[in-house]
Amino acid sequence: MKRAGFWLLAFCALLSILFAQQSFAQQQEGEDRTLSPYFFVNSNNPDADRLPLKSTKASVNISGVIADVLVTQVYKNDGRNPLEAVYVFPASTRAAVYGMKMTIGKRVIEAKIKKRDEARREYEQARDAGKNASLLEQQRPNVFQMNVANIMPGDEIKVELRYTELLVPTDHVYEFMYPTVVGPRYSNQKASDASYSERWVENPYLHQGELSATTFDIAVEINAGMPIKNLFCSSHKVKAVYENQTMAKVSLDKAEAHGGNRDYILHYRLDGDKIQTGLLLFQGVRENFFVLMTQPPKRITNAGIPGREYIFIVDVSGSMHGFPLNISKKLLSDLIGNLRATDRFNVLLFSGGSSLMAEESLPATKENIQRAVDTIERQQGGGGTELLPALKRALSLKKKDGFARTVIIVTDGYVSVEEEAFDLIRNNLNNANMFAFGIGSSVNRHLIEGMAHVGMGEPFIITKQETAPVQAERFRKMIQSPVLTQVKVRFSGFNAYDVEPLSVPDVLAERPVLVFGKWRGNTSGTVTISGVAGAGRYSESIKVENYKASNDNTALKYLWARHRITLLSDYNKLRNDDKRVKEITELGLKYNLLTAYTSFVAVDNEVRNVNGKWTTVKQPLPLPEGVSDHAVGSPGPYPAAPVAQRGWGVGVMMKSRMSEDKLAVRETEVPEKKGEAQKIRFTDVVSEKGLTSDEISNVLQAQTGDIKKCLAGLKTTGTIKLRFTVNHDGTVKKAEIISGTIANSGFWQCVMDRMKKWAFPATKNKKEVTVTLSIVIS
Repeated sequence: MKRAGFWLLAFCALLSILFAQQSFAQQQEGEDRTLSPYFFVNSNNPDADRLPLKSTKASVNISGVIADVLVTQVYKNDGRNPLEAVYVFPASTRAAVYGMKMTIGKRVIEAKIKKRDEARREYEQARDAGKNASLLEQQRPNVFQMNVANIMPGDEIKVELRYTELLVPTDHVYEFMYPTVVGPRYSNQKASDASYSERWVENPYLHQGELSATTFDIAVEINAGMPIKNLFCSSHKVKAVYENQTMAKVSLDKAEAHGGNRDYILHYRLDGDKIQTGLLLFQGVRENFFVLMTQPPKRITNAGIPGREYIFIVDVSGSMHGFPLNISKKLLSDLIGNLRATDRFNVLLFSGGSSLMAEESLPATKENIQRAVDTIERQQGGGGTELLPALKRALSLKKKDGFARTVIIVTDGYVSVEEEAFDLIRNNLNNANMFAFGIGSSVNRHLIEGMAHVGMGEPFIITKQETAPVQAERFRKMIQSPVLTQVKVRFSGFNAYDVEPLSVPDVLAERPVLVFGKWRGNTSGTVTISGVAGAGRYSESIKVENYKASNDNTALKYLWARHRITLLSDYNKLRNDDKRVKEITELGLKYNLLTAYTSFVAVDNEVRNVNGKWTTVKQPLPLPEGVSDHAVGSPGPYPAAPVAQRGWGVGVMMKSRMSEDKLAVRETEVPEKKGEAQKIRFTDVVSEKGLTSDEISNVLQAQTGDIKKCLAGLKTTGTIKLRFTVNHDGTVKKAEIISGTIANSGFWQCVMDRMKKWAFPATKNKKEVTVTLSIVIS
């Protein structure tokens, strides 16, 4: 009996586990399913759809310090049904994507840059009409998404995109990095609540060690203009062939055909150890552009190092209490304790107010160092976080001649004056270098990384106390050898404008100086770079007439615009602003660049998918090398693609996540009553079959009062795009805001709450109907 009871108990336990797993799977399919990556489900069914992406190849041409990259993606449908392919892939954060085209057989369609919403709408309308179309969107500054619609059985479609970037050397070592795969991103956001721009996170992945069916290739041509030394690839097996001392071709070893699971990294250096300057010029039809680069020598002797002054600004507010402040103490003890006797330093502690160690920086004697460390050790953390007054006070301190000043900010970043801090740092780059340490397990990375961008420095994030010494050593190596301080750039007889950055930081052994700008008139006059070097005052003048404008430098206009967009985007991450969104959008449209608000879309006029049905296939990505299955979790509900196998083909059972009903696209506007202070319009209405445009229009017109109530007390204009699902009985099942330019979360929430109470007529086909629309406030 005991034995029978044991097996009965075990059987019940097994049933409970299976039931729990089934319940969990059902929950994941339902409303509570989180927006997370998942493993693809493989199928041997020969009738299943095959994954379209066959290969990715990058052709790289490096001329001087500019890399121009052509990425070719080949999609082929070996299955029996029309497909829509969705592929998420990475790019360099410095990449300026300026072109795309789609080739179908002998037909070539050049993509056009359009506002993001317009591009997606045009793509979806073409897809629904049965036309070939492709869409390239930026989901993050370094994450892109490609959609290719109506890939018919037997089709091969080639999509090419072009981008350019500036190669910035570190200690005379040039690095070209080509990212190959987007790693899985954890998200606990509900899938039902996610906006469209966040849904790329829900992507299929292969298991650890599995090879992708997509092949990878890359070829690099270098024309350095100077003899190349120490050319090597640290990530892949390559073959390098030198055309001459200044030119080389680098090809990927055939054994690396499935090497798209790790970034491709190529290094090389050039001759010369002096501070080198160079000017690149491009003369356009309406605007002219230039880039000035000042590069320090590779090796710095003690005689070449100017005196150094460090100002430590330390956050001791209430949010730093405990664990974060303990990390700060360890970090600062390491940084201050290792100063040289010839250095000078000061410490400013801040919370609601600030406390300064001395009105003028002190020599780094043992006594002064111990005094500073003891003061920091006594801090417990308390009060507010007034960063801006602390920054202003530190920058106003008297500066000793001949010393390079570096300001080190140590904080968790929990402040509300990010924009003002950015402006202050940006306008004082010629007075001090700025470096930011983010301390704690959940720092304000927008602030830390943003300060690094505008301060031409590096962000340092420390989440564990034991990593503080490593980060301190990394910081020391970066700033211990400033070779040119108090840098100024003066234009004489050369009409430069729209120059970035506004003021120039010190030239460090680890980082060259870059100045972007535009110019008018003739290529004449001089550009003078001055500062303080180890041997004293330094000045070098460049005669502009010695540098000729060249069409080979076309990329300069893209690089200038990309630099400006990056700066605006850093501000916008912190606080969304309609004017900044508009400026980024206009820059993208004017200079033909992919941005968060502009996308590339290519549409063929020929209707090829007559019945209007297709299967959406998400391209599964290989896990980055060294990343385990734990980064993804459990298998997802949606299959995706074949894995490369030896000797036999693999199919995939696909289940379309879209309605079989073809989307009916309509537009309607609801007029507002005359005399209203703010006008409300409903535009770009798109719905599935089941509700007529008149039925939707009548309901929307009746709801303008709801929107007005949400606007009470707000003087704002802009647009928000909504998506909601109408049940078969006319009630609204769920609603979400996809995007918007109105930066007021209270207004967004009010609209969402009221929208869920709207009542539509019962749907004619007894099915749920998804509706998207835009509300325009003017």
